Amino acid sequence: MDLGKRILELRKEKMLSREKLGKIIGTSGAIIGRYERSERTPSVEIARKMALALDVSLDYLVGNTDLKLDSEITKKIVDIQKLPEKERSHLFFVLDNVLQNIRTKVAFAK
Repeated sequence: MDLGKRILELRKEKMLSREKLGKIIGTSGAIIGRYERSERTPSVEIARKMALALDVSLDYLVGNTDLKLDSEITKKIVDIQKLPEKERSHLFFVLDNVLQNIRTKVAFAK
């Protein structure tokens, strides 16, 4: 999906008008429309502000990934990154076991 379509999709998901999104990031609704129609490409700074306003990562907004990480997940990842190595290892051990348990349940449910 191209950047313009992604901006449009996310803006509608957040139920924001072009004008409202423009106001949040410091531009106009008309410029947002031009981004959505791929007539213009936002600067990195405007794209960063837009990603924050739309509650997605910049990578998701620009199409580098299809994995949509909302701010809550991102904050938890940052918190995990800040943990001492030993505690992080323990957390990953538990998380790996939970994920494996879920995969097993899904596999047997088929």
